[in-house]
Amino acid sequence: LWIFGYGSLVWRPGFEFTSRKVGFIRGYSRRFWQGDTFHRGSEKTPGRVVTLLEDCGACTWGVAYEVRGEQIAASLEYLNMREAVLGGYDTKLVKFHPQEKDAEEPILALVYIATPQNPSYLGPASEEDIAAQIIVSSGCAGHNIEYLLRLADFMRYFCPQAEDKHLFSIEEALISILPCLYYTEESLEET
Repeated sequence: LWIFGYGSLVWRPGFEFTSRKVGFIRGYSRRFWQGDTFHRGSEKTPGRVVTLLEDCGACTWGVAYEVRGEQIAASLEYLNMREAVLGGYDTKLVKFHPQEKDAEEPILALVYIATPQNPSYLGPASEEDIAAQIIVSSGCAGHNIEYLLRLADFMRYFCPQAEDKHLFSIEEALISILPCLYYTEESLEET
């Protein structure tokens, strides 16, 4: 079984796997439209994490993990709790295209996707509003800022040829807001 990750799974799968490949799936765009009140946020201040939006002309880069034997049941049990129960994601099978030059045919992979029917689904917002929400959110897996920056770093270092305007626009908005917060905190400490 192959499992495709496009959010925190790219750096923290949390399950045993046999091999991993960087690559992409077609027909989907990555969006920070899913609310998170557990891993990267709380009930009071929900975080924003990514989900996939059907988009016939787009592709989303990430990592596919191969799980075999006993790894299959253990990884599915873990992911069903992490993504489906806590995060409200549905599962789909998609064609994964490995990045390798000599890659074979696409691989069928399982992916978790939050839909608008999900109770934690937040939907679209401006990059500035999403960045502002990310800045104030933190959950049991860490701060929401870390989630955004790790995902942006993954794209830069492992998929430098790929564009993800949504992701990088939110990162830019976050960076433009942070100096203001730092300056305000410094000013408050001095008074």
